[in-house]
Amino acid sequence: MKRPAPIPDLSAPSRRKRALSEEERALWESVAKQVKPLRKRPAVPKAHAVAADPATHHAAAKPIPVKPVTSVKAAPAPRPQVPPLAPIGRRDRTKLSRGRQEIDARLDLHGMTQMRAHRVLFAFLQRAHSDGLTFVLVITGKGKVGGLESERGVLRRQVPEWLSLPEFRSLVVGFEEAHIGHGGEGALYVRVRRAR
Repeated sequence: MKRPAPIPDLSAPSRRKRALSEEERALWESVAKQVKPLRKRPAVPKAHAVAADPATHHAAAKPIPVKPVTSVKAAPAPRPQVPPLAPIGRRDRTKLSRGRQEIDARLDLHGMTQMRAHRVLFAFLQRAHSDGLTFVLVITGKGKVGGLESERGVLRRQVPEWLSLPEFRSLVVGFEEAHIGHGGEGALYVRVRRAR
């Protein structure tokens, strides 16, 4: 009876790599200089190539610095859109000026500092908004008569700017200068946004 042929051991390499001759090395270096890589990748020395060349063995013993992974910041959540301001309609303005449309509340900012007036105005509009009011009158005053122009009517200039800010636009639909009977240049009709 014939014995089966022994199975060759494929785990160990049967051949040893030979070293390149000087001529082969020079040819390889000239070819390598002409080739452009597709993508630049950090060069990582291979373990078997390092072991074959004793000159690079000491360099390979040093650990390769690894860049720390930077945490990726999540994109900030989109801010809710602030509704735009709209002018008070001509019909509503006429009704207000003639007294056919009731003014639900009044706020007089005379004599207040800008900081206090801003705080009081915001609280007033929040209450008006939560109470379901439609039209309010904000009295800013016309400013001091006489004196420097830059000092006149600070609140008269500031209140329209404040009403245009995002925190106020969520409470206000629009505003316009009041009729002369309600204060004219020194007062504003403000339409309050309805609570949802």
